[in-house]
Amino acid sequence: MDTNTLQAFVAVANSESFSKAAHQLFLTQSAVSKRVALLEDQLNSRLFDRIGRQVSLTEAGQALLPRAHQILLELEDARRAISNLSGEVTGTLSLAASHHVSLHRLPPVLRAFTASYPKVKLDLRFDESEVAYEGVLRGDLELALITLSPSPDKAIRSIPIWHDALRYVVSREHPLANKTRVSLKELTQYTAILPDQNTFTRELVEQLFDRHNLQLNVGMSTNYLDTIRMMISIGLGWSLLPESLIKEDLEVLPVDAELVYRQLGVIHHRDRTLSNAARHLVDMLPVAK
Repeated sequence: MDTNTLQAFVAVANSESFSKAAHQLFLTQSAVSKRVALLEDQLNSRLFDRIGRQVSLTEAGQALLPRAHQILLELEDARRAISNLSGEVTGTLSLAASHHVSLHRLPPVLRAFTASYPKVKLDLRFDESEVAYEGVLRGDLELALITLSPSPDKAIRSIPIWHDALRYVVSREHPLANKTRVSLKELTQYTAILPDQNTFTRELVEQLFDRHNLQLNVGMSTNYLDTIRMMISIGLGWSLLPESLIKEDLEVLPVDAELVYRQLGVIHHRDRTLSNAARHLVDMLPVAK
């Protein structure tokens, strides 16, 4: 058993496809199949059921997968720790950023980082906060700059960087516009346009209304705040948006309730050694006061 066979096994298990695994590993499909077959021979167990084009883990494969993940993560952690001893800031830094952070917060940080550490290759992905969070939890990513989870896993270290105040907004033609006072209960009588369920931002909003025993009237959902902003601007409902997205075509409502704040920041896995590149990027971020 070696890392090549384990990597092939994990890639096939995660993608549920030999062809997709081959693409991810920059190998031919035949090479991936041979590596998986070798591992099956070494373990004397079939790891995958192959029915037509469908690939699924056998009971033996399900037992091996978390252990294979852990072995590969420990090896990568050891390589990173040894590489850090040189003090050089080089190599590949795998990180993800949410769409909002990447558009409105990250550019000056990345500009300064790449200028200071030109030998670092950025493997940067743009994901929803929840997807990036899972990537860090699995060990696929070193860092993620996202909306922080209101209830993070104990394995995740969250560092708040920016505080985002969310304002209640409508279009200037909305029935609630120009009112001197609006209650949360009054908001529930109108359509809300919010991020999808199971997102960290939606969780924060639902927690607020739950505390007041109120039921949201959600008409539409999308994870893209710029899209929500557009729908609000043409009068399709109300929402909560960060101040950076509020322009003159939107009206901020004087809602008689506490503000909703979400924290944007960086996360990493507590049990993983950060590379020199990751540590320097974190150090360059302005820690929230």
